[in-house]
Amino acid sequence: MRYLIFTDIHGNLESYLALHKLIQKKKIDHYIFLGDLVGYGASPNEIIQKVRALKPLSIIRGNHDKAVCGLDSVQTFNPIAASAIHWTADHIMKKNLDFLNRLKTGPQIINKEIMICHGAPFDEDHYIFGEFDAAEAFEHITTPICFFGHTHFPFVYTKKDPNADAVDGTFMTGNSNEVKIEKGIKYLINPGALGQPRD
Repeated sequence: MRYLIFTDIHGNLESYLALHKLIQKKKIDHYIFLGDLVGYGASPNEIIQKVRALKPLSIIRGNHDKAVCGLDSVQTFNPIAASAIHWTADHIMKKNLDFLNRLKTGPQIINKEIMICHGAPFDEDHYIFGEFDAAEAFEHITTPICFFGHTHFPFVYTKKDPNADAVDGTFMTGNSNEVKIEKGIKYLINPGALGQPRD
């Protein structure tokens, strides 16, 4: 089974089109989006329509998706992000706003191997920024692999011993972006932001 797992596109049509060109000739069995279709970028309607057309698709909401719908405040957002939310709310089509309103919250179980969330499995808005946060997240993961977004950083955390607190973290850059999945190890993987990378 081949999955395409992506996150945090934030209305960036150019990034989406680059991804689409890259995968055009590949057979994708299942698309998984980890939240934040909108915010920052100027193409929220186009992004929502293109992602909605992917089949089969598993999708959850992100904090920017919630804020555009008015389901969450922008008080904790930085000024640029808050401004982008207001702009997006003014420009989004009603059918796309309705779609955002219906998005499920994480975590969601995809199958016996994969769980997804936007921030953390215990709080969709929590940022996983290190081994301490990852250790807490592992306590809530019921599958061998959990994919998350929100931080925009491509990162892999592993927990080799289920009875220990030790967690290892690896920042994925350049050629070090391949993750070999081993039986008996738990993984917490952030693929990095498609629309606004911070790597």
